[in-house]
Amino acid sequence: MAKTETNHRRPVVDRNTGFCSLTKTFHSLRPNVPLPPPSQPLSLPQFALSLLRTSSAYTDGDGGDTTFIVDATNNQTLSYSQFIAQIHSLAYSLKKNFSLSQNDVAFILSPPSFHVPLLYFALMALGIVVSPSNPLASESEITHQVRLCKPVIAFATSKTSSKLPSLKLGTVLLDSPEFQSFLTQPNVDTAIFDSVKVSQHDTAAILYSSGTTGRVKGVMLSHLNIIALIAGYYHIRYILKDADEPHPVSFFTVPFFHVFGFFMLSRVFSLGETMVFTDRFEFEGMLRAIEKYKVTFMPVSPPLVVAFIKLELTKKYDLSSLLLLGSGGAPLGKEVTERFKEKFPTVQLIQGYGLTETGGGATRVVGPEEAARFGSVGRLGENMEAKIVDPETGEALPPGQRGELWLRGPTIMKGYVGDEKATAETLDSEGWLKTGDICYFDSEGFLYIVDRLKELIKYKAYQVPPAELEHLLLSHPEIADAAVIPYPDEEAGQIPMAYVVRNPGSSITEAQVMDFIAKQVAPYKKIRRVVFINSIPKSPAGKILRRELVNHSLSAGKSKL
Repeated sequence: MAKTETNHRRPVVDRNTGFCSLTKTFHSLRPNVPLPPPSQPLSLPQFALSLLRTSSAYTDGDGGDTTFIVDATNNQTLSYSQFIAQIHSLAYSLKKNFSLSQNDVAFILSPPSFHVPLLYFALMALGIVVSPSNPLASESEITHQVRLCKPVIAFATSKTSSKLPSLKLGTVLLDSPEFQSFLTQPNVDTAIFDSVKVSQHDTAAILYSSGTTGRVKGVMLSHLNIIALIAGYYHIRYILKDADEPHPVSFFTVPFFHVFGFFMLSRVFSLGETMVFTDRFEFEGMLRAIEKYKVTFMPVSPPLVVAFIKLELTKKYDLSSLLLLGSGGAPLGKEVTERFKEKFPTVQLIQGYGLTETGGGATRVVGPEEAARFGSVGRLGENMEAKIVDPETGEALPPGQRGELWLRGPTIMKGYVGDEKATAETLDSEGWLKTGDICYFDSEGFLYIVDRLKELIKYKAYQVPPAELEHLLLSHPEIADAAVIPYPDEEAGQIPMAYVVRNPGSSITEAQVMDFIAKQVAPYKKIRRVVFINSIPKSPAGKILRRELVNHSLSAGKSKL
């Protein structure tokens, strides 16, 4: 009898690299993580609650009293039992007061507060799609996002609501007495979550990303995408759990609307941990919070790691509770990692890799041995597959060779909302996501990011698409042509730098160019450096040759600035 493909495929997977020479595919070296049957109706909040009820933080003693969330700005806290009671009350109130249907979209525009996670959980439990945006985004950016996700209702604050267009069911103000009453309804039936049947394949959230090219896109993540991610973390947590370890407390340096903040929130809740946030990130405020709340874990960006190394302020505070920093958003240099280890020998610094399109983490580092691999973003996550593809020939490559990273697995997005063309360019018919990043796997299955095939500028942990800024620059009557490139910056990682061709007779200045853009974009997208040039180098097809400009800015450009 002929062997089935699975029978003869498994033995050719190399145990060191995870590479299968037959299919030219890299497989995860992590233990397989069991997932709920995909056909089972299950929302992300239901799954998170089911995991929470088995976590030791919740089951040891009166788990409901464990603190779930702390607002370090005003020292307010919510315990698990308070938070769960409020999500039930909010879900009940929303169902009663608004004619919301499953798969309707709710747009959320709010600075960090308890209200944001409460909304996420209550809305997703009702099968409503949450779509959070940056409260600092400009009106035109928000108009574009609303056009993509087509929300029926919005949740905002009295400060942010003026940026929103009018919607079918209006805008609910989170700082209103009405919303406050939604959280405190008496005698709410806790079976409200179970009364709504949510398919795991339904969209749970639409998060905004610049995608692998061009303008902001709405990434549709299903309940299943986030369930698969959290299941992986839950599994690892219980394999590696040390009986003596302190109660995990995470400090959020990432916003709730960012994919990493969104998925970390779900993860912290599922594992019965505690999370601390502030309404505005500030370095000393963070150090104060680490000392006060005995923070054990923090997600960080490379510029924040540099700040830890350089600033003497760190010596003023007791940071001894810190056990782990997880760096993401941009590659972390080997030298920076080594300097961090010298200053903080007891803190593990690990890197991970993920995109909004992968629901966050696609690879990660687990345990001290893997953490010693400086420069690597870790091994493929559970249930994930990867290919390294030659961008020129389309050929899949073996370990040690560089090419574009393609990923496939249960956490990969459903697609971009309202943009079939961009979805087709990024996701192929077999479910492979083309990341746009040039990478390679080493001989032990560790992934290294080499460069960006895509042209996004990574300012701190934010993505800045050059095309968007170029579009705005070209709308200025005195600018004939323009190109925007990343310029290295120790604090931010990269800053947006513009090459500008003036119109004949124009004497527009660097300050005027920067000011023109600053008025139209969120602060992180501002152009922070301008060089005037006679012409923008382009390919015969009219594509900007950014690599030439990057080289120019780093060599000859410096002397002309």
